[in-house]
Amino acid sequence: MKQVDYVIIGAGIVGLATAYQLCIRHPGKRILVLEKEAEVGQHQSGHNSGVLHTGIYYKPGSEKARNCTIGKELMEKFCLEHSIPFEITGKIIVATNQAELSQLQMIYERGQKNGVECRIIDQAEMLEIEPEVSGLKAIYVPKAGIVDYAAVCRKLAELIRASGGEVILGAKVSSIKERGGRSLIITDKFEVESAYSVNCAGLYCDHVAIGSGFNPAMRIVPFKGEYYELLPEAKGFCRNLIYPVPDLNFPFLGVHFTRMISGKVECGPNAILAFGREGYGKWQTNLPELLSTLSYPGFLRLSSQYLGRGLEEFGRSISKAAFVKALQRLVPRIEARHLIPAPAGIRAQAVSFDGKLVDDFLIQRHGKVLHVLNAPSPAATSSLNIGRALVEMMEQ
Repeated sequence: MKQVDYVIIGAGIVGLATAYQLCIRHPGKRILVLEKEAEVGQHQSGHNSGVLHTGIYYKPGSEKARNCTIGKELMEKFCLEHSIPFEITGKIIVATNQAELSQLQMIYERGQKNGVECRIIDQAEMLEIEPEVSGLKAIYVPKAGIVDYAAVCRKLAELIRASGGEVILGAKVSSIKERGGRSLIITDKFEVESAYSVNCAGLYCDHVAIGSGFNPAMRIVPFKGEYYELLPEAKGFCRNLIYPVPDLNFPFLGVHFTRMISGKVECGPNAILAFGREGYGKWQTNLPELLSTLSYPGFLRLSSQYLGRGLEEFGRSISKAAFVKALQRLVPRIEARHLIPAPAGIRAQAVSFDGKLVDDFLIQRHGKVLHVLNAPSPAATSSLNIGRALVEMMEQ
């Protein structure tokens, strides 16, 4: 049986960043990352818009706000050191009507409290930045950027291996047991014993937690984000990043325009219930997972609270015209003929038993295992600092 000092379950960006920070802080320790897929970064880390977030949206003092500010600096430094392309593009958050102006002001004030460089701009300056946009006022966030997080994952895995750690692919964890003060991690291929373990299993973090004997007061509800891509002749509609004013009581930012590091421009996402935790296809369904979600009391309570919003999001999923209408609020000249479908992403959103969306990062300890139970956006931006925090928790 393999014996190591640390096991990280999940080779998404948070799991890999944690293993990387362990390699830096504890050279010579035996560090093992287990991943069920054939490559790293295959789910949330490789299915996102690649934005380097600044932390403007998050409640001051929250884990999201704190980790995003520090994590963005660490991510930019990491990319510079390892020649991973990234770009500081700036972004605008646009109020398209009078009703959104008070919320725009609230977001600006949050940004100020979180130490984010930002300012409110008028229509004229907004059009200088994004000539095709329509709105009354906007917040300009000059330090927002874009990066390829899948490339970051591959580089992290490379550095972990170069430091003597292991990243084993195709190894699905089924359970974790305590034995003699250590953790026994059972996979579908082998068993491994470790002094400490970290559950960074993303979409299946609650399954891994339950398989370790821990029953957290939440479950993951998978929300699919569907995107369109602008055809080459329409890419000029968006120079960089154009966002609407979001509802701060809802953890999704609304359909927006994002220039990717590859040069293409994606539009979206909506936020609908995924019919499986890895159901990226339009109607791709994992029936046992779907039934489990639909019978979860927390989801039923959540659905009753947000029925209208959910129907609106689902409408955009089944109707391209409805999706285009939402985009036209920001860029009026866009038409359906300018858009082609792009790959979807799935967000692992923790929902508590009482039907509340868990808004902040959520990390809980059970025995010798740390469980990362909610790490949605801006977790990729924040990942190197989250990893550092997890290492410090193990050291304590």
